[in-house]
Amino acid sequence: MSHEEELRRELIRAAALSQEEIATKVRAVGFRCLGCGECCRGPECEVALFPHEVERIMAYTGEPWLEVAEPPRVGEWDDLGNFHTLEWRICKGEDCHYYNGIGCSIYSRRPTICRTYPFYLARSDLKFSECRGLGQAIGEEEALMIAGSLIERYILEIEEALELISKFRDFRRASASKDGHMIVHDSRGEHGIRWEDLPGVLNILLGDEPSQ
Repeated sequence: MSHEEELRRELIRAAALSQEEIATKVRAVGFRCLGCGECCRGPECEVALFPHEVERIMAYTGEPWLEVAEPPRVGEWDDLGNFHTLEWRICKGEDCHYYNGIGCSIYSRRPTICRTYPFYLARSDLKFSECRGLGQAIGEEEALMIAGSLIERYILEIEEALELISKFRDFRRASASKDGHMIVHDSRGEHGIRWEDLPGVLNILLGDEPSQ
């Protein structure tokens, strides 16, 4: 079975998930945000963004695309010297670009992955990341809200992956080079970005500077 076929089957399972059952599992784990900001800080803070989420944040902040989102620095080089990577992540230095020291400056427009943290769905089953707030009592209404967002996010992740596959054009792999540019593949197609619009990234990819 191809990866695309697996995704289509998983999409059917995801659409049949019960919000109430997921909410019951969330309540069994327990969670309350303690406002510690640990999920917004440090090298482990990697927030994936879908294109529509980037646009929502852009509309809210007035920032251009590359000040909201950046390409991940994991990928492969082609024989024309281009570096290929998948999807987007929220811009960050040491911390998330929108963490202001006391909280999230785009809280009302924060990505879905932030709304559902520390929970996520994998193979239609509830999973959770490490978080100080786990084990805290959670009300039924809040658990239902999280469960609904989890299912919405999971379906969206699968749909985005299917769109990416449908638009992805494969390429001939080769060694690293300074000749090309960055190419990001997402659900809307390919996006070429000049290295001068990504200051310092080429040197990091070539191993000339430490990564962030």
